[in-house]
Amino acid sequence: MPVIVHEEKCTGCKLCVAACPYTVISMQEEKAVLLPGCTYCGACIDTCEFGAITFEDFQGRLCMDVALFKGTHVFIEHDNQTASKVSLELLGKARGLADEFSRQGKDQLVTAILIGYELGDMADELIAYGADHVIVVNDESFKMYRTDIYTKAIVQIAGVKKPEILLFGATAQGRDLAPRIASRLRTGLTADCTALEICKDEGILLQTKPAFGGNMMVTIACPDNRPQMATVRPGVMKKYPRDPDKIGTKEVMKIDLDENDFIIHIRDIMASTKKHVKLEDAEIIVAGGHGVNNQQGLKILETLSDELGAELGASRAAVDEGWIGQDHQIGQTGKTVQPDLYIACGISGSLQHLAGISQSKYIIAINTDRKAPIVSASDVTFIGDLFQIVPVLKDKIREYKKRTD
Repeated sequence: MPVIVHEEKCTGCKLCVAACPYTVISMQEEKAVLLPGCTYCGACIDTCEFGAITFEDFQGRLCMDVALFKGTHVFIEHDNQTASKVSLELLGKARGLADEFSRQGKDQLVTAILIGYELGDMADELIAYGADHVIVVNDESFKMYRTDIYTKAIVQIAGVKKPEILLFGATAQGRDLAPRIASRLRTGLTADCTALEICKDEGILLQTKPAFGGNMMVTIACPDNRPQMATVRPGVMKKYPRDPDKIGTKEVMKIDLDENDFIIHIRDIMASTKKHVKLEDAEIIVAGGHGVNNQQGLKILETLSDELGAELGASRAAVDEGWIGQDHQIGQTGKTVQPDLYIACGISGSLQHLAGISQSKYIIAINTDRKAPIVSASDVTFIGDLFQIVPVLKDKIREYKKRTD
């Protein structure tokens, strides 16, 4: 399915050169010329206003030349000192996907994309956590995250390296970047994935995510376009065990930027006065559901979480009632958590909520309904009124702390 340039229609406007994400179009004698490496993404065809570039007549569905793409790339979020937890989780998953490819007789490298300034030895840490190769963009322009230039950087990297799979964390930054990059690379994107695996028959990425308000799970594939892109929820993948002796390679890349790329200008940064909820990293979580009855009921749970040094979470029912903010929501339509201790108060335990807490090491439920699904999912259950049990539990914890101080 080759792309054809009709020289008689080409005006030399260069719109197709700017549109090609893989830089395989050049101008020769004021006519567009396709260079080797065209992926048949169709960006030039859509951009040309004169019908000078078309696909050769063919039968079947439009698809890119997927054979040109290889390897799994992971975008690394960081605070200029350490990589984020979800980025390390994605490296671990990418390592697992590479192993699946290997069993199918297809070697794949795991590449980390590290963008920033004064990054220290972070690239070595990424290798220790599973990366085979690290692409480093170390430039003062990237000291602070900005959508415009970070998008251009990753598009340039993907255009040169042609990864088969490109992964992002389903975070504010990942959700900001991934759709823009997918659009420029002319490929698909599956958002908020909770599972990734390689299809044994076709060797493509199967991306599973909640759909229809979390009432069902769907698996999505992108067979005809590359890279196969996904954002993945924090806390659903396992980190690769750190191996300081692992050998990997590093590559420094320079991104071509000009003043027109700096659409966003940062004037000032102000710290938020709102308490930031980090449920994904919490060791202990106290969560309330519809059974807390109202916002005041959640205040009672907050006293217990303060006593334990825990984070306060909630089920979707409590959030939908407006008793607490959505950043506290746990479940398939909220956050996936894996604390050492999860205390569920007045939560019935819908399938969606149980999926979000399934990796908790120890679950305690407080509920009046012996037949509630949360009961069978718990290690210990208190059957009774949470408004009577929680104060007693809080007092017992306080007494224990006094004895052990």
